[in-house]
This record gives sequence, C-alpha cells and structure tokens, in this order.
Amino acid sequence: MSFPTVLPAPRAILFDLDGTLADTAPDLAAAVNWLRTERGLDPTPYDILRPTASAGARGMIGAAFGLAPGDEGYEELRLAWFDRYQSAMWLHTVLFEGVPELLAGIEQAGMAWGIVTNKPARFTDPLVPNIGLAHAGCVVSGDTTPHPKPHPAPLLEGARRLGIAPEQCWYVGDDLRDIEAGRAAGMVTVACGWGYCGAIEPSSWGADYLLDTPQHLLETLRQVAEAARQGARVA
Repeated sequence: MSFPTVLPAPRAILFDLDGTLADTAPDLAAAVNWLRTERGLDPTPYDILRPTASAGARGMIGAAFGLAPGDEGYEELRLAWFDRYQSAMWLHTVLFEGVPELLAGIEQAGMAWGIVTNKPARFTDPLVPNIGLAHAGCVVSGDTTPHPKPHPAPLLEGARRLGIAPEQCWYVGDDLRDIEAGRAAGMVTVACGWGYCGAIEPSSWGADYLLDTPQHLLETLRQVAEAARQGARVA
C-alpha cells in the first residue's frame, strides 16, 4: 500500500541493503548460531532471529544471547560474530523477489540508484558484487562516513557520489532509523513492508510511503513520474 500523497518524481533511489534489497537474515542468523553451537548451546530459532536482522550484530547477539552493547561479554561475541559471518556471507543470501525487476525498471526510467547501509565495508565490499548488485551507482557502508544511520551523513554522501541533490532522491529502508535518516537528509522516505521491520510497526514511522512489495515501489515511481509529466504538460 502507499500513502495518497503524490510527491515530486525522483532522479535517484537510494536503498538500505539488509532487509530491503537482500534477504541476508539466513546467513546472519547462521553466524550467531555458529557461536551458540561453539559454546554448547542450542541454536536460537530462526523466527526469533529474523526480525532483528536489520540491526546487525546488535540485533543478532541481543536475540541469541540476551546481551546489549556495554554488557560484559558483548564485545567478544560481536567480534567473533563478525569473523563467522565474514567467512560465510552469501551461502543463503539472495535478493528479495521482485528486486531485480525493480532495479531494471529504475534504470530503464533513466534514474540512478545506489546503496546506503550500516553494514561495514569489510562485508559490503565482497557481498554486493556476489549477490548481483555490482551495478549500483554507489555503495556507502556503515563506516564510510563518521556517522552511521540514523545520522543523515551516509545518505548525503550517497547523493553526492551520484551527483544528485538530496531533495531529488528517495530513500528506501526497512528500519525506523532508515526513515529518520532519510527525513534528516531531506529525502522522500519509503518504508518497505517486505523487509524485516523489527518490533515497531512501520506505519508509525512517518515515512512518506509505506509499500508492501518491490513491485509496488516500481508502480509508485511510475505513477509519480506520470503525474510529473502531466503537470509539465498542463504548465
């Protein structure tokens, strides 16, 4: 579904990675359950781990071990999880259904697209090309700028790399911090209901659009572009 507001047509679409373009949860969960197995613990059920995937190590370790940043033992687990995940990042990771068609449609419409993620570059640099996203116009990782999302700096850097003004970009993500970052950057924001979304209902995030599938996003972009053309003809 989408909100009825018709907003200016974008020149570029920037996407979050985990839970937005790619279903990375199976490999993220496998890495944290690897740690549990090493410690003689039963694996944490996948349906508990999956909703936390967009939060990366913080989400996985919190769900699997009940620890948060600052807790004793958290940092050791975080570093170990990074190593396990890096060794098996794309065994089961795939693009969400409809994402290849969405990206093709964006390109055919003459718009640019890129990736802005909180995932560190040690993961994004090898992962992105191995899951079919090497043609992204830019890839901004969680450590590319001094501040990760929800700070707007990564999104502004993505717009800069594409050579497009932030106000001419849309940002698409499956986490509240994505919408907060997009709003702070002056971009139109899209909450993608096909992602992980976590415990907070996406309808409460205040995104400009809430969409259920990649196809719905492509249809919305077409509708917005057509409305802009109609407006130009009237003018």
